[in-house]
Amino acid sequence: MNQNILIQLKNISKSFDGEVILDKINLDIHDKEFITLLGPSGCGKTTTLRIIGGFETPDEGEVLFDGKLTNDIPAYQRPVNTVFQKYALFPHLNVFENIAFGLRLKHVPEKDIVSQVKDMLAMVNLKGFEHRKVTTLSGGQQQRVAIARALINHPKVLLLDEPLGALDLKLRKDMQVELKNMQKRTGITFIYVTHDQEEALSMSDTVVVMSDGCIQQIGTPTDIYNEPVNAFVADFIGESNILAGTMLEDYRARFSGQTFQCLDAGFDKNEPVDIVVRPEDVDVVAPEKGMLKGTVTSVTFKGDYYEIIVDVCGFKWMIETSDYVAPDAVIGLHIEPDAIHIMKKSVYSGRFGDYSSFSDELERLSEPEMEEEEA
Repeated sequence: MNQNILIQLKNISKSFDGEVILDKINLDIHDKEFITLLGPSGCGKTTTLRIIGGFETPDEGEVLFDGKLTNDIPAYQRPVNTVFQKYALFPHLNVFENIAFGLRLKHVPEKDIVSQVKDMLAMVNLKGFEHRKVTTLSGGQQQRVAIARALINHPKVLLLDEPLGALDLKLRKDMQVELKNMQKRTGITFIYVTHDQEEALSMSDTVVVMSDGCIQQIGTPTDIYNEPVNAFVADFIGESNILAGTMLEDYRARFSGQTFQCLDAGFDKNEPVDIVVRPEDVDVVAPEKGMLKGTVTSVTFKGDYYEIIVDVCGFKWMIETSDYVAPDAVIGLHIEPDAIHIMKKSVYSGRFGDYSSFSDELERLSEPEMEEEEA
């Protein structure tokens, strides 16, 4: 990946109606990078995107493009284009004219417009759709038109705000692959906003995990998944069992009443820590062979694996296994040293990672509906 820094956000803060949305965030975005801003609703990811695009002005901090301060430069003068979730196509124009719109504003010669639009139609797999009305297209086809219209202007940066959110699952997965391929072919920097963890992990060079107006972690998808820095990241990126534990010494951790070998070092002796074990990294064994022992409280078939919840001393573990285990069975849990990840305590400690609420939440959610039916 090209390491030239294209965009810098320095100490960016933004509030709306007295509520802090962004709190002194710092971020470097590199040329030709596919970077994703990932987080739950209200974390500040869309506001960050809008500040980069010039649709919002930060209360504090600096936005730099190629080292030049751009805080006061309006959106239309920035080298960016945006693809929104709702596409924002012109319903009175056909596919060709929607894509050609930006070129016509620049008074590009007609033969060049025809050539470039044809190239774009080929890139987004819409050959032969030139004369179709955009209102007759499917959601996925409209999305492709919106992307082609943005890319034809050859922006340095393409901003994508939850662009696949309105598509069904299969189409969304197809478009993820296509977007990544388009980014590689064009060499344009993509800045992508989503709350979908799988989308972020499968498409991005770099993932920026956000929560409560702050950046929690920046890294490759592999780093973010395998080496989360705190309980929020561990919980938000896939499923995680997160337990309170103690780092006895380098490579030895204690949790769930047992001592385990691990691969982590550099903590204080007897330092309180958070322990992460991914559900797919726990092996189900006979009770007498387990490092831990528990009772299965629920079993859910997920197609290529079973998701089981196991009560171990009052803490509910999630385990993913290819072998069927019956509810109420007593099983052993075996955990290899490389499956145990140690994290520093944080403000998110104790808030995630116990699956006790799994079935209880579903029951509570269904109660109001039942009451309405009875009424």
